[in-house]
Amino acid sequence: MAVEGGMKCVKFLLYVLLLAFCACAVGLIAVGVGAQLVLSQTIIQGATPGSLLPVVIIAVGVFLFLVAFVGCCGACKENYCLMITFAIFLSLIMLVEVAAAIAGYVFRDKFNNNFRQQMENYPKNNHTASILDRMQADFKCCGAANYTDWEKIPSMSKNRVPDSCCINVTVGCGINFNEKAIHKEGCVEKIGGWLRKNVLVVAAAALGIAFVEVLGIVFACCLVKSIRSGYEVM
Repeated sequence: MAVEGGMKCVKFLLYVLLLAFCACAVGLIAVGVGAQLVLSQTIIQGATPGSLLPVVIIAVGVFLFLVAFVGCCGACKENYCLMITFAIFLSLIMLVEVAAAIAGYVFRDKFNNNFRQQMENYPKNNHTASILDRMQADFKCCGAANYTDWEKIPSMSKNRVPDSCCINVTVGCGINFNEKAIHKEGCVEKIGGWLRKNVLVVAAAALGIAFVEVLGIVFACCLVKSIRSGYEVM
């Protein structure tokens, strides 16, 4: 039995939300792939919360796309079981997104210690050295807290910082450096500042997706109730 009255409007709005889910799913997959490419070039190694975030984001994107397909089939056929499944799966996705947000917070707190650990490997590992050099050059920073952190590295000679700390990078510019010629601010604070500037955009996107998901759950429940009522009448 087809839904009638206000439920037709709810069904139409649910179709619109399902299209939004598909767009969000594609967006999450793209963000996850991009994050994975970025993290593969950073100092984060091993199975840490930060390294697992791109995988979680991609998985949520794929799962959200499949859930949107289930919801579309359920709304089209007005199938009670499919709509219940859609609402349950959508609730699970929200829980996974909360878990991913918590993992991101933990990752942020561990970044400082990770950066300092990699500084100790700078003279020993060319791959680590190239990564740190790129980060210091890109963010115009030096060391974790500030440039004096490099003095605490036993294998680094005194009065020396990596050439990537120099304002004008040249070979050997970090040896017996002049403080006016190098970046003094630490990379942890610089990168943290960059994240704070961009966190509003990320938070707004996350809130937008969550809002769409909540509306989807509400509309799905309303449609389920209407379908169930129709079954009871029959």
